[in-house]
Amino acid sequence: MNSSTRVNSSTKPLACAIGLAVALASSLAAAETGLEEVVVTSQLRETTQLDTPTSVSVLGADAIEARGATNLEQLLNLAPNVNFSSGASRGRFVQIRGIGERSQFIDPVNPSVGLLVDGIDFTGLGLAASTLDMQQVEILRGPQGTLYGANALAGLINMTSNAPSTESFARVSAEAAQYGSRTLSAVTSGPLSEQLAYRFAVQNQQSDGYVHNRFLNRDDTNNIDETAARGKLSYQANDDLQLDFTLFYLDADNGYDAFTLDNSRNTLSDQPGWDRQETLAGAASGLWSGSDLFTVKSVLSAASSDTEYGYDEDWVHVGFHPDEYVSTDNYLRDRDNLSADVRLVSTDASRLFGGSTGWVAGIYLRTEEEALERNASFSSHFDTDNAALYGQLDTALTERLALITGLRLEQRRADYRDSLLVADRTDENLWGGNITLQFALDEDALIYGTVSRGYKAGGVNGRIISASASNPAIGSDTFLFDTEHMLNYELGIKGDWLENRLQAQLAAFYQDRSDVQAKQSIANITSDGISFDDYLANAAGGRTTGLEAEVNFQASDDLRLFATLGWLNAEFEDFISSVHVDARDDYTGEVTPISLNGRDLAHAPNYQYFTGAEYALTSNLTARLELEGKDDFYFSNSHNEKSTAYELVNARLTYRGDSWDVSLWGRNLTDEVVYTRGFYFSNQFGNNPANGYAPEGYYQLGEPRVAGISGSYTF
Repeated sequence: MNSSTRVNSSTKPLACAIGLAVALASSLAAAETGLEEVVVTSQLRETTQLDTPTSVSVLGADAIEARGATNLEQLLNLAPNVNFSSGASRGRFVQIRGIGERSQFIDPVNPSVGLLVDGIDFTGLGLAASTLDMQQVEILRGPQGTLYGANALAGLINMTSNAPSTESFARVSAEAAQYGSRTLSAVTSGPLSEQLAYRFAVQNQQSDGYVHNRFLNRDDTNNIDETAARGKLSYQANDDLQLDFTLFYLDADNGYDAFTLDNSRNTLSDQPGWDRQETLAGAASGLWSGSDLFTVKSVLSAASSDTEYGYDEDWVHVGFHPDEYVSTDNYLRDRDNLSADVRLVSTDASRLFGGSTGWVAGIYLRTEEEALERNASFSSHFDTDNAALYGQLDTALTERLALITGLRLEQRRADYRDSLLVADRTDENLWGGNITLQFALDEDALIYGTVSRGYKAGGVNGRIISASASNPAIGSDTFLFDTEHMLNYELGIKGDWLENRLQAQLAAFYQDRSDVQAKQSIANITSDGISFDDYLANAAGGRTTGLEAEVNFQASDDLRLFATLGWLNAEFEDFISSVHVDARDDYTGEVTPISLNGRDLAHAPNYQYFTGAEYALTSNLTARLELEGKDDFYFSNSHNEKSTAYELVNARLTYRGDSWDVSLWGRNLTDEVVYTRGFYFSNQFGNNPANGYAPEGYYQLGEPRVAGISGSYTF
């Protein structure tokens, strides 16, 4: 079956839902009020979502609450062409338009998707993406070469929590659900003086998880136990100077016991793993408008994170089978980063070229130190320093036509060393940018076309250099991998119609990638046992085409309809993947090259959608129904194992009083089986001694049907 047939047949639920919604809407009276205007804060200049000439999803506090999300992973399916992978307690690795990491073990990672929370850089640290007291989440798709640089080849996620309020208030919230899930949170905010205001929020979430360990007779080996706290101060020093301070703390002590030999939710491990993170981070930002020529925006942030990730590698207990092996794996990784961003933004008095052009100029500095210890037998250090100059011009060519040009020049230095006496230093000069034409169809709609360039730094496959001495399949050409570049071509239209009751945006894009960084794995099979050597290799290229659509429709005062749709075709070009042939008989081993030319990238489903409706049954009672779906996708670039396509149904019923609310909700009501991570050891070995370690596919399962109750009270 070809991809177009799959899309047509599998989007029938979406088409039916939209058709039903439109039919229902046509029978109702038009709403008296329109939809709220959404401001995007992650751009060099703040602008509304419908005036931003790029593909961006903005998820506000209402969407987060309706989703019942406590972490970013629970929001990602709401945005088109955004996916994630687990292999841990949460989906910590994000892919946008098919591009992004899916795991991290020994080697350091150069991320493809940036993550900022209140200006603090948490790229690669997904557990820190708590939605505690969050105002909105912005997901920018496509390379952010001007805005963020080396760590945003695929896109950028920007999360902003609520600011301190000028009036005092306090709110407590609680939630209870199946599988021992319970969440408690509290928020308080208000003025400390005429110039100073505060906000403080804290949350603890616990869940037993969805796994039963039969050997240990426990239901909590894949549990969630997270405590997050955030404090903010806002200081209006004078009419020209605004200062804001943020302090964030996270203590996550989650379990990790997800994989089984029979792909069920019943594990047999005797040493279940964990997924832990303790983070202390802070940021100070300033806005100074004391000059007639420009305003100054600055952010200084620092974060220190200690993580521990481990698992029972054999997935069973001692005594399971006479031919068993016993193994565990553990990674202690400490990461400290410091970043500073200072930009000047023009005023009307300093516009260039006869007043037609506004400008932004900035400098960005970032340093990060990462130390890894694996099983007390291997250690490495990876230090990076980034320095960038960037700027943007916004030129009005006519009353309705504007030209936006941006450029970023970045220098990146990386220093890697490990206990196997591998040492390497790289020094790169990188550049990215964008050229955009924007045409206003009228006051409420625009079309745009953009060409943007992104980049992702190269590096060294650290441990594989030492492993090459014992693995004949590893050649010198795999020691280093090159910088990846991408050109993104995008056309879009967005606007609001029907007196702002209908908001919509549509984007079509083509992405041309060169020297694509693709993860590979080679098994080293000797008389002493079996080990894996992961490394990054450069595919010759890749091409991606796709569509992204979002619609929000206030059909009446009582009914709101919403939908997103993503279609994606992300493929390799001229990529030869290496697959190791089992050589346990002669202990020499060989590698079989397999062409992946034209094959879809891993974690790049051809389609995904999200749609639903909110209906006010009474002035106090609201019902919400959601339908979301995703096509199957490859799990890896080293094998052809796939997930299965799925459709999920979610529902929520909320009653709101004067100062309180309570909700009954359910997710995945049809109890659909969802795979979030998968492996297949073809031509290598399985993990089950009971069948002679025959090659098999193994999967991590997503959330089953879950129902619960939540509520809050505001003082």
